Amino acid sequence: MTKTDFLYKPSKISVVFDFLFLALCIFVVLRYFPLTTQTPFQKYDIASVIYLGIWFVVSYFLGRYRPLHLQKYIFTSFNLFYVTIITFLSMWAVSYFIFDKYFSVSVLFTFTTAVFFVNSAFHQLYFAILYAANYDDQPIETEIRADARLKPATPLDEESYRDLCSVIADFSGEKVLNELSQHVDLRSGNTYISFSTSLNDLKARSKYKFSTIINLQLLNNIRGINKMLSVINTKLPDEGVFICCFETKSTLKKQFLNKYPKGINYILYSISFVFKRFIPKLFLTKRLYYDLTGGKNRILSKTEVLGRLYLCGYEILKEKKIGQTNFVYAKRIKQPDPNIKRFHGPLIKLHRIGKNGKPFDVYKFRTMHPYSEFLQAYIYNKNSLQEGGKFKRDIRVTTLGRFMRKYWLDELPMFINFFRGEMKIVGVRPISAHYFSLYSKELQELRTKFKPGLLPPFYADMPKTLEEIENSEMKYLRSCQKRGTLVTDIVYFFHIVRNILFRNARSA
Repeated sequence: MTKTDFLYKPSKISVVFDFLFLALCIFVVLRYFPLTTQTPFQKYDIASVIYLGIWFVVSYFLGRYRPLHLQKYIFTSFNLFYVTIITFLSMWAVSYFIFDKYFSVSVLFTFTTAVFFVNSAFHQLYFAILYAANYDDQPIETEIRADARLKPATPLDEESYRDLCSVIADFSGEKVLNELSQHVDLRSGNTYISFSTSLNDLKARSKYKFSTIINLQLLNNIRGINKMLSVINTKLPDEGVFICCFETKSTLKKQFLNKYPKGINYILYSISFVFKRFIPKLFLTKRLYYDLTGGKNRILSKTEVLGRLYLCGYEILKEKKIGQTNFVYAKRIKQPDPNIKRFHGPLIKLHRIGKNGKPFDVYKFRTMHPYSEFLQAYIYNKNSLQEGGKFKRDIRVTTLGRFMRKYWLDELPMFINFFRGEMKIVGVRPISAHYFSLYSKELQELRTKFKPGLLPPFYADMPKTLEEIENSEMKYLRSCQKRGTLVTDIVYFFHIVRNILFRNARSA
């Protein structure tokens, strides 16, 4: 094992959470555990400090403070177990040999047990949420493309064409057949239609033989969606078309609620949602779920499907809803990027433009569906902006996310950026490179001269259009230049607080 295996930069968030869990457990034990001493906090103050010191040192060298999302659940659990055992034995030795058994072993054991179970519960919850949002995210494969031009193929004869149409109608219905017939040459030998959830049939097909690949099997029934999309990407020639279908979360919810009587329909739907969305990703039930269902009928959001397509190298050409099924026409424009980090935990990092044009990561609670980060340009081109500079009909935001945004709950982790010196209390909103590109050159240059802030001037002026937002920020930044940042921020701070308290200013 090399030196670099032991020495690393600890994650601040992991250290802070660990300290909070330890402090909470020690407080509860000393406050509520039946002890013989009348002054438990005074008696165990030194023991608590030593305990914390041993715990942090052992945790560091066992790698517990590496970023949690880069670790595996089994690895994290074993490390927690080792830290617990080593810390307890070390404290027992300290009590026995240095303090002449001054500290109660039963109290130390209770400390340790409480800390272990609290940390275990936190890890279980964290990884369960992570997997529930990022299920079946299999590695994306790419390969070098050479001469990716369409290979000519013989058209179908009349009998084969009629048989194909009959199979499509039986499998997906006449409306789907009519839709495909209008937009795809079904007679062409360069069109391939799959009805299977298996990848083996696709893998066996020749490269660049098909200008259009259609999968009429619902994505809800396919395990390893990204894997399938990347395989199809390798088979299509440049700018080849892929057509897929799925049922959205909202459609399935509506069907389910209409199927059962009012009063119990929401209860049954909640149970179904947990079973089809979360159970597949819990460690003890994941294998059982796939054994029972084969991975079928899972719940997908529209955002997730479109985001997966963009991630895997496609561009959305068209969306069409036929009955209860959504169809997506997508064009292959590039290879999937296997190096893109796809992290869908509750706490996310968003790339933003900071002072001097230097990019930095803003911390927020997740309010969007998985894969939303790949859809910003698509949503803007399709829906443009609404009042306040937000996207119209932003399908990426979850129901819980809208509530969190309304009351700024999603922005609480941005205080991490404040304490790291990347942001200040009042300042322009930290925005993405795409949003930054929508601003005028003058405002772009002026923006990069100052740190972004937690409370933007938006809440002082309440602009409605992108132009008004630009004017609001320009006014604030010019005031910073003329009157100084401190004076300007103080004035804007009181304007913002007044609007929040008395004019009901809310985040969109």
